[in-house]
Amino acid sequence: MSASTQTASIKPSQSRHVTAVLGPTNTGKTHLAIERMLGHESGLIGLPLRLLAREVYDKIVAQIGPRDVALITGEEKIKPERPRYYVCTVEAMPRDVEVDFLAVDEIQLAADPDRGHVFTDRLFHSRGTSETLLLGAATMTDAIRELIPGANFIARPRLSKLTYSGQKKITRLQSRSAIVAFSANDVYAIAELIRRQRGGAAVVLGALSPRTRNAQVALYQNGDVDFIVATDAIGMGLNLDVDHVAFAGTRKFDGRNHRDLTPAEIAQIAGRAGRHLNDGTFGVTADVEPFDQEVVNKLENHDFEPAKLLQWRNTRLDFDSVDRLKDSLRQLPDHPRLTRVRTADDVEALDLAASDPRIAELASGIGSVKRLWDVCQIPDYRKVGPSQHGELVATLYKHIMTGEGHIPEDWFAQQVEQADRTDGDIDTLSNRIAHIRTWTFVSNRSEWLNDPEQWQGKTREIEDRLSDALHEQLTQRFVDKRTSVLMKSMRDKDSLFAEIEKDGRVVVEKHYVGKLEGFCFTPDLEATSGINGKAARNAAAKVLVHELAARADRLAAAPDTGFTLTREGRIVWENQEIGKLAASDDPLKPTFALNSDEHLAAIDKENIGKRVETWLQHYIEVRLKPLVEIAKAEEITGLARGIAFRLRENFGILKRDTVAEEIKTLDQDGRAQLRKYGVRFGAHHIYFPLLLKPAAADLLLLFWLLKSGAEHNLTPGSIGDAPRQGLTSVPKTAEVPEAFYRAAGFQVCGPRAVRIDMLERLADIVRPLTTWKPTDTNAEPPAGAAGGGAFRIRPEMMSIMGCSAEELGAILESLGFRRERRPIKKAPAAEIAQTSTGVASPDEVATGASSTVVTEAAAEAPVIETEGEITPESAPQAFSQAEHEDAAPVEPAQEEAVEAAATEAQDVAVSNADAPASVSAEPAAADDAVPAEPEFEEVWRFRRPKPKFERGEGQGDRRSQHRRHGAAGQGAAGQGERGGQRQPGERGPRPRSDNAPQPAIAVGTDAPAGQPEGAAASGDHAPRRDFSRDRSGPRDQNRERGDRNRQPRSDGNRDRPQGARPGEAPRADNAERRTGGGQPNRPQHQRSDRPNDRNRDSLPPRPQGRQQIAASAAPKRASGGVDPDSPFAALSKLKERLEKQTEDQTA
Repeated sequence: MSASTQTASIKPSQSRHVTAVLGPTNTGKTHLAIERMLGHESGLIGLPLRLLAREVYDKIVAQIGPRDVALITGEEKIKPERPRYYVCTVEAMPRDVEVDFLAVDEIQLAADPDRGHVFTDRLFHSRGTSETLLLGAATMTDAIRELIPGANFIARPRLSKLTYSGQKKITRLQSRSAIVAFSANDVYAIAELIRRQRGGAAVVLGALSPRTRNAQVALYQNGDVDFIVATDAIGMGLNLDVDHVAFAGTRKFDGRNHRDLTPAEIAQIAGRAGRHLNDGTFGVTADVEPFDQEVVNKLENHDFEPAKLLQWRNTRLDFDSVDRLKDSLRQLPDHPRLTRVRTADDVEALDLAASDPRIAELASGIGSVKRLWDVCQIPDYRKVGPSQHGELVATLYKHIMTGEGHIPEDWFAQQVEQADRTDGDIDTLSNRIAHIRTWTFVSNRSEWLNDPEQWQGKTREIEDRLSDALHEQLTQRFVDKRTSVLMKSMRDKDSLFAEIEKDGRVVVEKHYVGKLEGFCFTPDLEATSGINGKAARNAAAKVLVHELAARADRLAAAPDTGFTLTREGRIVWENQEIGKLAASDDPLKPTFALNSDEHLAAIDKENIGKRVETWLQHYIEVRLKPLVEIAKAEEITGLARGIAFRLRENFGILKRDTVAEEIKTLDQDGRAQLRKYGVRFGAHHIYFPLLLKPAAADLLLLFWLLKSGAEHNLTPGSIGDAPRQGLTSVPKTAEVPEAFYRAAGFQVCGPRAVRIDMLERLADIVRPLTTWKPTDTNAEPPAGAAGGGAFRIRPEMMSIMGCSAEELGAILESLGFRRERRPIKKAPAAEIAQTSTGVASPDEVATGASSTVVTEAAAEAPVIETEGEITPESAPQAFSQAEHEDAAPVEPAQEEAVEAAATEAQDVAVSNADAPASVSAEPAAADDAVPAEPEFEEVWRFRRPKPKFERGEGQGDRRSQHRRHGAAGQGAAGQGERGGQRQPGERGPRPRSDNAPQPAIAVGTDAPAGQPEGAAASGDHAPRRDFSRDRSGPRDQNRERGDRNRQPRSDGNRDRPQGARPGEAPRADNAERRTGGGQPNRPQHQRSDRPNDRNRDSLPPRPQGRQQIAASAAPKRASGGVDPDSPFAALSKLKERLEKQTEDQTA
């Protein structure tokens, strides 16, 4: 049938009851239609959206009940047994129902490229027996008048005014605004931004199920959110309380192309603003350019171009065959107001399905062709494209036309089950909803399934679950519930209720908005940002002011025990931080910085500061009592006061070498004054032992960090890197400066930092081992003593250091000691025989005498100021025999007497070495002795630094020459003079000769435990030079070569003239002695008036079995015998006793 036939068939009787109610949005057209329908016995209303149909259905049910109302959409059917009223979507309006009243809403959609042909068909053919209403925009006036002659027209003026407000940022839009975008991605992005800035927004898209859209609209309508972000679906009859509509875009994709919105389409959307009698505004936002004034005038005045063409498609189809059906769908209208619709989804599906030979075979009759066309009406909810949608249509048609004549239940159940999952994100849930909507549409075709009612319920249940899950996802992503509750409360109440819980949580209307800690309120950024956040902050401020004032009063009356200072410098009161320490000009008097905000009154801040500073002063006085008292001590004067000042300036710890000159100069009164206040004069440091306790050490370290931490990129928070309490040493961290450790009470020694008092204890342990000498009452060496100023590492050393032997070795090396590996000497038979008779061996006497004389005659080593490790110059002060600060210097006469006594003791020792009775051993034992492999031990000896002397011209070359030829010379000539011969197999530096000076205790060192203060000092001379040098190369070979070239000496005379070396002429008596290098003009540490005792003609011949005889380097007394007060008086008596025993044995 032609188009003209269809249009001409509209009789005057059909158009006589047609009324067109036209006007802009917000004119009450839909409300009028509902009222008119309910005034008839029966009625039907067609609406453009499923969502709007549900909204109208709910309104009518609320008035007359569900028994008389049916809801029919493509995906949903609620149909009582005998309904009187039908609410439908335009596409689902039944053709076989006769009603008194019929209405079609949004009739202007007849011009829509996609759906227009459906509305045009209802315009021509849908009528009520008594009344027909066509509702829509005024742009349809001319078209309806021309196509439906005799129709009545009612103009509905807008109830409120619509005004253009220009461009605004999204974050500055007023409340109760709708933002319109034209893609899901844009909608989501805008909703995210509003959530961050304004608390949240509801989201409405065409792809949402009605249930989800209703839930989202309810968020906005109920006041939980103040914004709604939607696509152009918002303009299709959604009744919202919107005050402003903002366009975030003006281009849309109409299914074929991207195009600009027409002014009429903009007006349809903008008309949502201002409902009933409330005026509304519209504008643009985001990156949209402001509207032209011409467009603005049209929108404000509702003056738009009339619709010129309506979309039309032939509805009188020919089902004789598929081809004839296609031809009827391609028929053109013959009215100038009508244009054939472009190819729709159902026509594309028909073309694709018809290309399947199997379908062409099945669709061979009128009934089968009608069934194929019905299947092609399935909407493409999935938006997967024509090809895949056509495949679905073909599959369903084959199922329906084969087998039992309906879709197999197993196959259908499998498809439905794939969509029955509620996990996933928004896009995943939306995709599942699109799939289940397809199967819901299929289940509503009763003839396609064996049990359609069951599947209608099943698919509806799944869609509801998915819709609820999607609504929850949208709400979580785009709505801050806490803020939404606050906004709703603000609209319902004049003020918000706020309170502070016991744990400091501040809640407004039972929602957390921040926390009060101490005197500082920390707001929750999400809850207190934006316009509504300001209201929450104001509500919280009311309770904060009263609470902070009450807390300030409690703190002012709090006892000292209520405050706590953490290691990081934070001050805590009532288990909450109220402030922290800050640096000041005086490092031991930091200031207090209060943590507070504007809610605390100025007078309260002042009172809090005074109370905390009073407590802090008392806190420091208790824990740093020695420093506080010594600073106030008026009786300390002179040099002692200067040292006290430097102690306080350096947090109670001074390296001794930095004040060496002051300590030497300090008199006994000054020392006593400092000791009175707890100052300890240690071997390495001048310090307060009480300040090494954990509480005081942590506090001093904190003060150092406040003062100097920034220079080393350290903060009070870095105190966590400090040594833990109870540790005596810790590994040193390279990034941490030495001053950090010293402030904590530790001294850096090589790879470890050692607690200062433990370093002093180590000196106390090592000192007696290095200074031990045999006496009548102390013949046995203490455990660890190796003789000759050497010692072995003992377990107690490692115990107090808290480290391994290897780490202890590194500590000792940093203190100036060197490691030696020497063979373990076994006592010869002669010594065993002497031991059995109770007579000391000559070696013991000689060694004891030499060690005693050298130790007593050693002078104090120079002190050199250093940074970092303890240098060899300062080590003698730490590890020699303790010396009292106030001991009188040794007179020269006494010193000479000491040397003479040592020489006499050595003479006796050598003489007795030749006595047959003293050295005899059991022949059988000697014959049975089998030479054993030498055993070695590791000992430690102090490495004395070489004194610096000014060298004359030309001496450098002679020194180098001596070093080049030193190997041969030292091999032969050096043995007797220096006593420096090494044992075979011994490695390391050449042992020091017996006349080398021993380490001396620093003047001013407090005596160790068990040693009374005021012990006699050994002397106050400079240390002798130690001319022994470390030799590179195979020293043992050099030694053996020298021994082969040397003839054994039968007596005490030298084999060469005195002072001569191989290849040199004899030296004159007045020639300078060249010791340790042969360089002339070198200062010698020997008195010019001291007689030379090197030529010992009276000594008996050297025993062949001996390799070395210790020679004393102590000076002789000028005259007279041994001083009876000398510590060597016992040696003199021992000599007499040995001579007497020898005479008795000879007799």
